[in-house]
Amino acid sequence: VIIVCASGGARMQEGSLSLMQMAKISSASYDYQSNKKLFYVSILTSPTTGGVTASFGMLGDIIIAEPNAYIAFAGKRVIEQTLKKTVPDGSQVAEYLFHKGLFDPIVPR
Repeated sequence: VIIVCASGGARMQEGSLSLMQMAKISSASYDYQSNKKLFYVSILTSPTTGGVTASFGMLGDIIIAEPNAYIAFAGKRVIEQTLKKTVPDGSQVAEYLFHKGLFDPIVPR
């Protein structure tokens, strides 16, 4: 199974049905990986943010990111306003996250 993620995330304004799709995809992914023994590849493009990052985007057996892809749970401004801390520039870019061990290779299209 190959999933290409490109999402700014689902918002509450879109309704609970849209938010539940991430849970359904994550559940189906788990079923395929565990019970059907299928290999799951997740490809993170720019942007991959919000619930997609927190759910099925990071569940692959292999997780691939595109160069310079913006990958985050929350945006820089939201984090800074919530935590009252400065988020370093480039800390939500594929290359930085790769060096932190969040995914496997960085591969261009």
